[in-house]
Amino acid sequence: MSLTAGGSRTWLSEADCDLDDFRALVEQVTDPRHHPLAESVDRNIPFYDGDRLRALATTAERRREVQAEMVRTLADGPGIVVIKRAFADLAVVDRATEVFNALIADQRAAGATAGDHFAKPGANDRVWNALEKMALRAPDAFADYYANEIIALVSTAWLGPAYQITSQINVVNPGGTAQTAHRDYHLGFLSTEAAAQYPAHVHRLSRLLTLQGAVAHSDMPVESGPTMYLPHSQKYEPGYLAFRRPEFTAYFDAHYVQLPLARGDAVFFDPALFHAAGHNRSAHIKRMANLLQISSAFGRAMETVDRERMANAVFPVLRKRKAQGAGEAWLANVVAACAEGYAFPTNLDLDPPVYGLAPPSQAETVRRGLREDASADALRRQLRAGAERRESNSG
Repeated sequence: MSLTAGGSRTWLSEADCDLDDFRALVEQVTDPRHHPLAESVDRNIPFYDGDRLRALATTAERRREVQAEMVRTLADGPGIVVIKRAFADLAVVDRATEVFNALIADQRAAGATAGDHFAKPGANDRVWNALEKMALRAPDAFADYYANEIIALVSTAWLGPAYQITSQINVVNPGGTAQTAHRDYHLGFLSTEAAAQYPAHVHRLSRLLTLQGAVAHSDMPVESGPTMYLPHSQKYEPGYLAFRRPEFTAYFDAHYVQLPLARGDAVFFDPALFHAAGHNRSAHIKRMANLLQISSAFGRAMETVDRERMANAVFPVLRKRKAQGAGEAWLANVVAACAEGYAFPTNLDLDPPVYGLAPPSQAETVRRGLREDASADALRRQLRAGAERRESNSG
């Protein structure tokens, strides 16, 4: 192990993985006084009421207060929040569930089997890139779903503006076995040997580039196998090298927390939190969650998403809803979910920053189209021209 002048580690290795150090970190008790906006703290995890958060977030000052508590909880606290009634209107959740079930049926009819990073392929029903598939199949349902204030509130708190949502549907069927304990994207998807090649400051940075989330699309009693978590484990610096080690796996299996959820609840957590989907021991419950992996504008998302295609599919809905009186925040949340919010990378020969330090992003083009009441065809042409300006022209 080498140290910087300030005393922090510059490189990490498996030799730095000490279970006693890990235990001292994860066995601390979450103090409710550090989470004054929470309704309760249960098994070290703060529970928030979605209706209360929505009410608080209606003013800029109180919104920042809510977001500050989210950041403290995710970064320096237990690393996870549960938000009850994240969706105030369960009809919105149920419409999305119908779309997801249709996508699963199509996938089965095609004979496709989706793989899983930390479970046996085919054990669950999984739909990759459900975000784009939903936008194209049911843009109205997509808009109602991703206009959600709680998703935008927590995503902006952790990642700032221009965050990029990706979504995967996971259905753990009766008898579906648990995943192994893991950390998530980015470094969590590398082998231990590959992760060790990155300096320690990248291990510290990786967890700040992504927000993990899950929306419950069915009631999830414990017997249905809701996700298992180990609060405070996101703060363990060598964790990306430790989570596969047998002594850490055994500790997780003996000490994880598993919480029941109701349809419309949401969980958000630091991707470095040790976690794993649970074993569905029920006889009849098909446990469905919409897994959200939300990326910083400054990182790389896990999935390839055609956001130009999505924006074109959703724009007529946005125009219609604006005409019907939808507010700016509602529209902005949907635009953030479907359009690319960051201007780079681009081709600066063709796409120069004429009016500022960066050319307009795709999301800015969509917002301008809404302000100017552009037709769907006009927006399509503008988005295509923007995409062509971003293409390399070196050859």
